[in-house]
Amino acid sequence: MMPVIFVGHGSPMNAIEDNRFSQGWRQIADMIPKPKAILSVSAHWLTRGTKVLTVPNPKTIHDFYGFPPELYAVEYPAPGNPQLAEEALTLLGEAANADTGWGLDHGTWSVLRVMYPDAGIPVFQVSLDRLATEQEHFDIGARLKLLRERDVLIMGSGNVVHNLGILDFSLDGGFDWAYEFDDFITGRIIEKNYADILQYRNLNAAAGLAVPTTEHFDPLFYVLGAVDETDTVTVHNKACMAGSVSMTTYIFA
Repeated sequence: MMPVIFVGHGSPMNAIEDNRFSQGWRQIADMIPKPKAILSVSAHWLTRGTKVLTVPNPKTIHDFYGFPPELYAVEYPAPGNPQLAEEALTLLGEAANADTGWGLDHGTWSVLRVMYPDAGIPVFQVSLDRLATEQEHFDIGARLKLLRERDVLIMGSGNVVHNLGILDFSLDGGFDWAYEFDDFITGRIIEKNYADILQYRNLNAAAGLAVPTTEHFDPLFYVLGAVDETDTVTVHNKACMAGSVSMTTYIFA
């Protein structure tokens, strides 16, 4: 069964910089089997209802502002996989619809460009339903779990801690509350106590600062839903940066 991963993607600059986080992503690619295809749930595709990208050749989306020109020049020409996308739609049933207008946003390609630079593995995205509850996100991931048996790597891409409003680039690490929340989530994942993660706002005082908006945290629920009871977890890139962003990554295999 193919692993399932949650990646803290952080700045899109990680796609073109050689740093501790991009080095960690390369290590992950060496640690896991090569997938037949990749299903990505990115923090940067928010929709009403769930959409599944079915195009054979997804475009590279540069969904950010104020970065160097060389970042906008990056293309990640991975093919799509319409057949597997249709299988995902079948697993999701009436809860999802096909989409041909999206592509690969930076939550997906910034990570995969480092993990699989030849862009030879087919990639398709599943959107984040902006109206879904935590439990509904989790349940969607559980429905998609069967794709792991088809050698599909399910990847959630976001950040456990993501508060851009109070970034402090003078800090190499994180604020105390950022570490507190990041450690809370890591501890519950290691314990396989996903029920507490579903109730994170009620159980951790730092949650309001760590998750002021949910789009970067929600991909984690899809990943946890797709985890098998026999999986063990490896924690990677466990660090905070600029005060209020966590780069922590989880590999379930």
